[in-house]
Amino acid sequence: MADTVLQPARDGDSPRGFAFALAAYLMWGVLPLYMKALADVPTLEVLAHRVLWSLPVALAILVWLGRTADLRAALASPRMLAMATLTAALISVNWGLYVYAVQSGQAMEAALGYYINPLFSVLLGRVLLGERLDRLQWLSVALAAIAVSILTVESGRVPLLAISMMLTWGFYAYFKKSLPLGPNQGFTLEVILLTPFALGYAVWLAVTGKAVFLNGDGSTTALLIGAGLVTAVPLMLFGNGAKLLRLTTIGIMQYITPTMIFLTAVFLFGEPFGRANAIAFPIIWAALVIYSIALVRQVRRG
Repeated sequence: MADTVLQPARDGDSPRGFAFALAAYLMWGVLPLYMKALADVPTLEVLAHRVLWSLPVALAILVWLGRTADLRAALASPRMLAMATLTAALISVNWGLYVYAVQSGQAMEAALGYYINPLFSVLLGRVLLGERLDRLQWLSVALAAIAVSILTVESGRVPLLAISMMLTWGFYAYFKKSLPLGPNQGFTLEVILLTPFALGYAVWLAVTGKAVFLNGDGSTTALLIGAGLVTAVPLMLFGNGAKLLRLTTIGIMQYITPTMIFLTAVFLFGEPFGRANAIAFPIIWAALVIYSIALVRQVRRG
């Protein structure tokens, strides 16, 4: 999902910002269909190609925007590199979990993880930053915890995949706030740091004869190359668009993607929607409505 280090507009929403953010959310919403088409490719190989082919896209956009100076300065700063290494590690794990969720028929858990992520971020702000939560925010967090507990009891297992995606994305957003770079430059720096590992793994696969890339059918190879576009473009669209939107607008729009993933999982992928989900998901949706009301009130008070 998105690069959440933003300074949202305070005075109003820009139509251009809305268009950028909406395009990003819609692209993320249909991303499960893309990853499902790569179901026969091992998750780590897909992840490696998401990184490798994102790099030229991100660099091309930076050159087009004329923002390469910021990137060069970041590459010369040990502190910046250390911070970016941490965020790059978190986002790469999140990407890998997402690909695995879709490929293994657990896209609904991915949707759950992205649904509860805003509520986790609120809790994270309370625990790590000392931010005060009002009653509605506490209620929304409590409802999310109840929903996860119901899923655990009813299904007989903890939704580890959803929780792992929530944790990696939540901490990624938290630490990314400390990275003093714009969204485009920050994303490019992270991809640069991940590229040696991705390239090394891709070369190892090729040398050992285990690579699907260039050894499978042409459409699979094309999809792996295109993984860079579907990774980089929505992230950079969102990063630029959200700067032109109010916090409340971003807060409401962020539910577009998990809702599309949820509908895709149920109606296109045919994933089971049993009793546990039928109880837990409406509770999650109620929690998000309450969270949205609290967010609107908070912004109005601010």
